[in-house]
Amino acid sequence: MSHVSTQKISLAGFLITLGIVFGDIGTSPLYVFQAITDGGKHVSEAFILGALSSVIWTLILLATVKYIYFALNADNKGEGGIFALFALLKKKNLKWIIIPALIGCATLMADGFITPAISISSAVEGVNNIFPEMPIIPIVVTIIVILFVIQQFGTAAIGKMFGPVMIIWFAFLGYLGFINVMHNTSVLQAINPWYAYNLVANVDGGFAVLGSVFLCTTGAEALYSDLGHCGKGNIRLSWALVSVLLVLNYFGQAALCLSPDFHLAPKQTVFYAMVPENLIPFAVGIATAATIIASQALITGVFTLMNEAIKLKLWTNLKVKYPSEHQGQIYIPFINWFLMIGCLVVIAIFKRSSEMEHSYGLAITINMVMTSILMATLLFIRYPKLRIVFSTIFFIFISIEMIFLVSNMGKIISGGWFTLVLSIGFFLLLFLYFKAKNLRTSITEYLPMNSVIPLINAVHEDKGVVFEATNLVFPTRSDSANKLDLTVYHSLFYKKPRKASTIWFLHLDILNEPWGVHYSVHQIIDKRCYFVTLQMGFKEEHRIEYMMRKIYCKMIEKGELSGESVFESVRGKLDQVDFKFVVLNSRVAMDNQLTPFQKLCVRAYRFVKSTGLKPAEDFGLDKTNVVVDYIPITVAKQVDQELIEDFENYSQTISTHYTSK
Repeated sequence: MSHVSTQKISLAGFLITLGIVFGDIGTSPLYVFQAITDGGKHVSEAFILGALSSVIWTLILLATVKYIYFALNADNKGEGGIFALFALLKKKNLKWIIIPALIGCATLMADGFITPAISISSAVEGVNNIFPEMPIIPIVVTIIVILFVIQQFGTAAIGKMFGPVMIIWFAFLGYLGFINVMHNTSVLQAINPWYAYNLVANVDGGFAVLGSVFLCTTGAEALYSDLGHCGKGNIRLSWALVSVLLVLNYFGQAALCLSPDFHLAPKQTVFYAMVPENLIPFAVGIATAATIIASQALITGVFTLMNEAIKLKLWTNLKVKYPSEHQGQIYIPFINWFLMIGCLVVIAIFKRSSEMEHSYGLAITINMVMTSILMATLLFIRYPKLRIVFSTIFFIFISIEMIFLVSNMGKIISGGWFTLVLSIGFFLLLFLYFKAKNLRTSITEYLPMNSVIPLINAVHEDKGVVFEATNLVFPTRSDSANKLDLTVYHSLFYKKPRKASTIWFLHLDILNEPWGVHYSVHQIIDKRCYFVTLQMGFKEEHRIEYMMRKIYCKMIEKGELSGESVFESVRGKLDQVDFKFVVLNSRVAMDNQLTPFQKLCVRAYRFVKSTGLKPAEDFGLDKTNVVVDYIPITVAKQVDQELIEDFENYSQTISTHYTSK
């Protein structure tokens, strides 16, 4: 199947990029000046010009220089986002980098709850300019539900559909900005950063309003996370157009606010006030369509983020679907429906976009600070001769972002508490899962295969042990035929020894290519035990049993196996011999000496695992041929409890007890 490559600059890639990447940051004009002016209440010249200058230079420094120039070069095999930075730094053995990485992930997840809700609400509320009494919430809820339903069809298809819409939207933004600037060209002087400085230093409420100014950058982190979907070339080319039209619209809104007869009607916003009356229906329609796409940018960014977390073993395995042949186009059902529920909760709590603004921006500001810290560390390590230069640049970035963060702290009481609580909750869950994984990894043991072979032979020759199956397959974490994980060893020989005609150790490796299945077979014991490595393309269906049977048949053709059932009663009477798969679910034994913190980590780990794929589903196996074996893991030495032999007195006590009856 053919597909559009978004990694090379092309018209198709340009359209897809507009549809996927720039929806969020491209719809910020709907609410930025509404929040800055507090619904048109603050419109002094110094205030408006200072706020406009702050918006312009925030877009230049943070969106353009930091993300478009620096961040897009910090990719991990074509993927972006904060986990891309973490993966690049992971090899440097910097243990502390996990903290900003997890904080960044948690805050972006929290932002995923609020972004679709505020974007769509701010657009749909424009309906009240035409029908003042029409209820908005049912319309917003309907659009939210439809948006998340269509995610399963793939971001490439969505991008192709919405790309032309976004071209119309950005052209409309530029048009509105132009016609309003023509009425007051004096706002163009706001390009001078002095006005931004004057806002903070001399204007009452100037510092506090920076939290609203920061809303103009929402979507910048999703822009970086969507790198794998669109490629840096298409993102940079698109931004050259998008940034100009965005800034032009902000100029237009500022010009409107400074006009002598400026006022807002009830339920009217600054954005809709700049729209000619005859274009209001069109504005509401195109804005609603654009905000649907705005939500898409963050949703796909979250998909990419969580996919990277899974690959980095920072989250449990979830079902990941690839709606197209391009690996960057992904869909994660669990995350999709989780975000949808979160968005509906936000709508239920805050109801209108003006109330949502108070909870918006705080989480993403923290995210940007974490990204800057990791990016600065990466550049510091990569370019030792330019450390002073990069240190200076990112000191400026982090300083600006910290100023925004402090300003956003004022939103905590009025609504920022919501995203802050979500961020803390997500971070704790991620951190505890990470610590539990480290605990598990630290106690995972491997045995040399040479020490396992004598026991396999001994069990096979033991007539007191009944055959369990003709072929017994153990998926293993070991990537080498020279070693075997202790959990598989435990399942083979402890409790009741497992006996089969042929024992298979299977290691599954997922490739970066979409198609292809490759395998290798290493003989451990002739006709008795083999180590199989399966390498599969990421789009290949996990038909593990089918593939094992094909390998089995090829080995029969070569004379390496007899192909006979171990069960004499059905030998030669069935077309296929039996296979049984033993999937191991290793669990920390509860009788271990665990600290309270370790117990908390284990509980968090089990909770997260419960949201992921079940063992059989993870390996793509038929449940009827699967046995799940729960293996205890020893974390610490068990309690050495003293036992006192006192059977005689105990017997006397029992005897006395029965006599009294």
